[in-house]
Amino acid sequence: MSAESMSSAIDEAQKAKKSANNAADHGERSFSEAMTAAERTLAEATKAAEKAFKEGVEALRSQTKVYRENAGEQFDEAQRYLVERVKERPVTAALAGVGVGLLLGLLLSSRGK
Repeated sequence: MSAESMSSAIDEAQKAKKSANNAADHGERSFSEAMTAAERTLAEATKAAEKAFKEGVEALRSQTKVYRENAGEQFDEAQRYLVERVKERPVTAALAGVGVGLLLGLLLSSRGK
């Protein structure tokens, strides 16, 4: 091989090496940019999911507050009704309580056997 063709081959090899290095650098930059964009997107999605979750919890709290208040009022009303009926007929209420207790006792004792 002549000196001129050898020099030309060396030049081509150096150009190829430089092109490969440039391509590797470009690939590394592109990968880094893609990772940064993915991290940013993931962070935004996390914030959006957290916000939606907090809003859902707040909505649930406000809805259950109404139900809780209604249940408390109904319980108080039922308690007043029951107390009034017991005061009107204490013997009947006592006998009904004993009867219910007896039935529950029988049902629970038969399950254990």
